[in-house]
Amino acid sequence: MGKQKKPTNNVTVNRRARFDYALGDELSCGMSLTGPEVRLIRDHHVQLKGSFITVKNGELFLNNLTLGSEVARNIRLLATKRQILSLSRARQDGYSIVPVKLLAGGRHIKLVIATGKGKKKYDKRRTIKGRDLDREERRGLK
Repeated sequence: MGKQKKPTNNVTVNRRARFDYALGDELSCGMSLTGPEVRLIRDHHVQLKGSFITVKNGELFLNNLTLGSEVARNIRLLATKRQILSLSRARQDGYSIVPVKLLAGGRHIKLVIATGKGKKKYDKRRTIKGRDLDREERRGLK
């Protein structure tokens, strides 16, 4: 028998990112954390709401992550030089780098980030309308 793969455990999902941005390519990054930060993340005392990614000196940083009841320090993200270069190019083209979800399955804690183009107000209204129509269809099928 082969090894069984452990299921990835979504700690938190940034639902607001999917609403505010038209998301593109996703990338999974490691995080440089301290012990207490790891414990808070594994206990689900974390929020991605309001957090954002910056590129400084060829490194990625996660800003405004809420751990417990306080805002954490700027956390360095672990990605290859090629990945960071492609993200910084996308940023110059007008895209934002958005944290999408936090995974803590098994030994490592990973952050999934994506490039996104900000939606206009009419795009957001169209998303809400489509969601309402889908909900009505599901109710009609039952």
